[in-house]
Amino acid sequence: QVVLVESGGGLVQAGGSLRLSCTPSGRTFNIYGMGWFRQTPGKEREFVASISRYGGDNTYYTDAVKGRFTISRNNAKNTVFLQMNSLKPEDTAIYYCAADGLPITIRTKPTYWGQGTQVTVSS
Repeated sequence: QVVLVESGGGLVQAGGSLRLSCTPSGRTFNIYGMGWFRQTPGKEREFVASISRYGGDNTYYTDAVKGRFTISRNNAKNTVFLQMNSLKPEDTAIYYCAADGLPITIRTKPTYWGQGTQVTVSS
């Protein structure tokens, strides 16, 4: 079993920045891909970004956040980060950390999920 704990959400004005963190615990040796998804009321959870175990060029972003968000990973600390810059009101959502034994892509349904952290961007 893997438990994911997110932190770093909050309220920020449009144009501001936030940094989300996700730390897994438990059987972390099973984890290869990690990523972030987000969900707003009445909508399906959507892919935001993902990174493989070895980071580097193996990162993927949804078009809506390219150039503004950066995903990174500290394998020594088993932590993944999502740096969110130039935030827009439409980025408001609950952000969920996800992990899987395979790479995470836009079509993946990850095995493990965090509890979610609220990000609110005011205009």
